[in-house]
Amino acid sequence: MAKVEPGMESMLEMYIFETNTLLEQLDEILLRTEDANVFSQEDINEIFRIMHTIKGSSAMMGFENLQHLAHKGEDMFFVIREKPEIAKDAHFVYELIFEVSDLYKAEIEYIQNSGDDDYTPTDFSETFKKLEDATERLKAMESGAAPAESAPAAKQEASAAPAGSNVEGSMTVRVFFEDGCKMENLRAFLLLTKIKDVAEVISCTPPDVESNADTAKDIVENGFLVTFKGFDGDNDTVIKAIEGAVNVESYEIIDTPSAAPAEEKPAPAPVKEAAPVAAPAKTEEKPQAQPAPAKPAAKSAVTKAQEDIKKANGGQKQSLISVNLSKLDTLHDIVGEIITTESMVIANPDLEGLELESFSKAARQLRKLTDELQDTVMSIRMVPLAGVFQKMGRIVRDMKIKLNKEAELVLEGETTEVDKSIVDNLNDPLMHLVRNCMDHGIEDDINVRIAEGKPEKGTVKLSAKHSAGEVIITVSDDGAGINCEKVLEKAKENGLLTKPESEYTTKEIQNMILLPGFSTNDTVTEYSGRGVGMDVVRSNIEQCGGTLTVESEEGKGSSFIIRIPLTLAIVEGMKLKVGSTIFTVPISSIKESLMVANNQLLNDTKQGEMIMIRGVCYPILRLHEKFNMPTEVTKLEDGILLLVDVGGKNVCLFADKLIGEQPVVVKPFPKYLSQYNIKAEGLSGCTVMGDGTISLIIDVNNLIG
Repeated sequence: MAKVEPGMESMLEMYIFETNTLLEQLDEILLRTEDANVFSQEDINEIFRIMHTIKGSSAMMGFENLQHLAHKGEDMFFVIREKPEIAKDAHFVYELIFEVSDLYKAEIEYIQNSGDDDYTPTDFSETFKKLEDATERLKAMESGAAPAESAPAAKQEASAAPAGSNVEGSMTVRVFFEDGCKMENLRAFLLLTKIKDVAEVISCTPPDVESNADTAKDIVENGFLVTFKGFDGDNDTVIKAIEGAVNVESYEIIDTPSAAPAEEKPAPAPVKEAAPVAAPAKTEEKPQAQPAPAKPAAKSAVTKAQEDIKKANGGQKQSLISVNLSKLDTLHDIVGEIITTESMVIANPDLEGLELESFSKAARQLRKLTDELQDTVMSIRMVPLAGVFQKMGRIVRDMKIKLNKEAELVLEGETTEVDKSIVDNLNDPLMHLVRNCMDHGIEDDINVRIAEGKPEKGTVKLSAKHSAGEVIITVSDDGAGINCEKVLEKAKENGLLTKPESEYTTKEIQNMILLPGFSTNDTVTEYSGRGVGMDVVRSNIEQCGGTLTVESEEGKGSSFIIRIPLTLAIVEGMKLKVGSTIFTVPISSIKESLMVANNQLLNDTKQGEMIMIRGVCYPILRLHEKFNMPTEVTKLEDGILLLVDVGGKNVCLFADKLIGEQPVVVKPFPKYLSQYNIKAEGLSGCTVMGDGTISLIIDVNNLIG
């Protein structure tokens, strides 16, 4: 990662995480408000807080270009904050803030991927100019207001008056930050920002805490003095905001509101009764002349009432912690090794034939505990799909503007949880599928939609749900659907047909759009035409151990259905024996197992051996023939059939016998075997059995695909 300010290296990952989270929140607010074409006061305040926080944390990390970028965006929203109605129909505001968000994301990624000495801050001067011009444009749009006066007044309010201001109803508080928290001047600035959300800040000492790093030492020694007046005279809300602020260790009330006697102050005054409460003018000067006793007084003033609040807040803060993903990966690997070792102990050949009741009881208890440990570790790694889903809203927004199409994104089941490693691999596939729905699915002409009885605005829908140990994600649209004749014609032009046109089913034709190099666009555009998008989707999903199927009805729309396992590393498997080899089939793919009766067997001239099960015929795949393995069990009546289902495809796998169910740790094949394309033959990896032998794990999707 890029080099940061000395002493801040440990905070870089947290900075990146928090900034990315804030940028996602910013995008979400902008997408929502753009649709409504209006900023509510709450939205403006939230955007303002996001900009403030990003600015402060970037300054703390020493990224001055990012600090100034947020500062310029904040200036623009200050004008909107003063008069929200001027932002109505001002679409340039959205374009600029989206641009700022994109620049921030790109710079964060650059910081992540750069070495200690490789990072060179990006020059954002062109964007600065755009933001400054937009700010002036917004000021010019105001009618009857005087933003040129109000904005500087707000920016200078922190240093305008001395700390002992006698504004009626004001309160002065001295705040001390935690020892060793560093960057006290910026922490004071962030606190000041938080107070501004709930009160009018009259003055602060020392002033210019944002731009003057030298004030940090003064704040450590004398504390940060701030005078404010709560909106509608509510100063208690400000006190609560100070108590809940990050890195605030203690505070003391120097001056109570002049509009009310000191004895009528409800909660804060008794809490801080150790601090002097005399005439405002004198008490304001005393801390400056006697800084030494001020700090001990402040620390001793954290009485039982305040400690109770801290305990309450502390309990909430400790309910969630951030953990580096590499630590979870290590924990996950250790659990996998424990499961393998457990199998080696329980299935030890030296125990064969022995009746050990106490050992069997202990083994069952060990299996129960390892199952609970596995479930717990897996649940820790599970994250909701909401983050990935919500990013697609930005894609729909940008495409509908550039393609001049009316469409909306609908999300369902975004709280569905999947393993973190799988979620990371879903960004690209979902992006390509949403782009495909917008570009190829939603009609260009609204009149065509109206003529077919559809709403003028198209719909792109993202949904997710759990089903039998896997997650099903569907990306669909209510557009034109797939034109099978056009797809078949294009496939013929590109030489992609492998059999006569008349032999292709509708489903086979629809799935041709997943072939590498296939595109129905005659010209290359920003979003399509290169024939790589859908191929990338399929390959990425298959890397996750998932499958992709296409369903479409011409004139009604298309659906792309992704089926992925909840996790990749540890799976519940069924062990099969074929000759002297043990195979493992993921239980999530198995529908049932059955013995064969002669009257169930059929022979089809095209599909070969088949079996009739409850009136439905299924093809039979002999594993010993598929993998060319010698076995004495060749008659179907002597073996066992396993009915598997992947993406609607059903096949019966024939094996010698079932051995039993067991959780297995998936190990990838050695790299030197990749030249043989083993995965395409239907094997996804291997696992170590209890007796130390290797079992091959069957990839049912590729086996029957």
